Amino acid sequence: MDWLVSFAKFLVNEILSEPAYLIGIITAVGLTALRKSVGQILGGAIKATLGFLLIGAGATLVVAALAPLGDMIQGATGAQGVIPTNEAIVGIAQAEYGSRVAWLMILGFAVGLLLARFTPLRYVFLTGHHMLFMATLLTIVLATAGQPSWLVVVVGGVLLGIMLVAMPALAHPWTKRVTGNNTVAIGHFGTAGYIAAGATGQLVGRRSRSTEDMNLPEGLRFLRDSMVATALSMVLIYLVVAVLYLIKAGKETAYAVFGTGGGEPAAGIGEYLMQSVMQGLQFGIAVAVILFGVRTILGELVPAFQGIAKKIVPGAVPALDAPIVFPYAQNAVLVGFISSFVGGLVSLALLAWVFEPAFGLALVLPGLVPHFFTGGAAGVYGNATGGRRGAVLGAFVNGILITFLPALLLKVLGAFGEENTTFGDADFGWFGVVVGNAAKLGSTPGLIVMLAFGAVILAGAILVQKRVVETGWDPGARRDALLPPSETVGDDPMGGVDSAREGVGDGGPVRTRARIAPPRGAPKPPPPPGEG
Repeated sequence: MDWLVSFAKFLVNEILSEPAYLIGIITAVGLTALRKSVGQILGGAIKATLGFLLIGAGATLVVAALAPLGDMIQGATGAQGVIPTNEAIVGIAQAEYGSRVAWLMILGFAVGLLLARFTPLRYVFLTGHHMLFMATLLTIVLATAGQPSWLVVVVGGVLLGIMLVAMPALAHPWTKRVTGNNTVAIGHFGTAGYIAAGATGQLVGRRSRSTEDMNLPEGLRFLRDSMVATALSMVLIYLVVAVLYLIKAGKETAYAVFGTGGGEPAAGIGEYLMQSVMQGLQFGIAVAVILFGVRTILGELVPAFQGIAKKIVPGAVPALDAPIVFPYAQNAVLVGFISSFVGGLVSLALLAWVFEPAFGLALVLPGLVPHFFTGGAAGVYGNATGGRRGAVLGAFVNGILITFLPALLLKVLGAFGEENTTFGDADFGWFGVVVGNAAKLGSTPGLIVMLAFGAVILAGAILVQKRVVETGWDPGARRDALLPPSETVGDDPMGGVDSAREGVGDGGPVRTRARIAPPRGAPKPPPPPGEG
């Protein structure tokens, strides 16, 4: 049996947990189903793999650019507490639960494919590292509650498979609003935050203009370039925080903050400030790399999925990582990041002053990486339904969620709750809390409650798919009716979906048709079959 365990670990840790490999394999399968030549299959698979590696490279640059900023913020505010980091808690858990995580993930992926094949939820979840994160979370909360190994793997695998198809479906009405078509879905376990952001945008931003349609003075036209605006904004943030940190920590400590990763400490205040400027510019480069990677992978993966849709899972929709929505509203990504981070700071203050003394909740420090990726995506969703106001307030709500939910999750992680880190994204929080508390009921009662909970999620997702997604409900249609026609109607080179909207004329309410057009530069979907 040892060779089976070793093979399972190899399959999970070296292939399925690597999203680049998984994307390449899926692309190759799709192109094979389309009966492409060997050269086309290899070229498409390699290019899709490289696209995901570009996203990973950009993410690494983001982490590197944000690390000193996080240290300076912590030093300037004096806050101490738990920093949510998915990779850290997963690495800690692998040492004790590695084999159970491996089998649970394999079973969960298989269940997810079966559900995609035989239910209306035609979503194939392709974010491999998030599958690994959720598999690890389920293993921890079930095992630390004392559940037997077979139940951890079997029940955890079923629950994982349900989440892989249910969460993309629940978010898909808002995802279609973002992308303007049905070619991709969101496959990321920050979905609760994205839904909350989209719903918030509906409530607050009916007349608010898009973040991508800012009327800038002639001298500020350069800010319409998202890469320039992102870099400049981060340079300003870095400089402000650097000055505050210098005042609070003193020269010796502050000058060394950029030397923690092997670099040289600053020799004086001028070099210290210029190092801050460089880190802000590096952040702008990182975002540009991520966006290029997204465009590269969509150019290969979406056409390949036509093959999967025809041969393997009819009507399949790829569910991809959060940065997949970044090109659709690039200004909203930066707005969402900043607003989500502010939401995290406000929530940290509430934890420190109210909830930690009253309920014993841990202080969750706002991690810049989860706030960038989930906050940026939340900003895109909020902007799609509520313009600038929706982007700001929607991402702010996301920041609250990814601060309070990890604090609640620590209560069900057993000894892992003392590791000074936890899972960071919204779905890990609410799902882990429910499953973890159900698991504490014992084997039989816990089994019943967990399976019932999974059945409710699955049934809810199917209901949303049939009653909301397939009927074409548009969460932003009411806002379209309130905005000037020039902002919602016009040429649609991206193939946006139709959305009915109300208009008022002399004869009373009338029905017109508006096209939801993604912005210039957004990935273009493939033509319908027969039009290629």
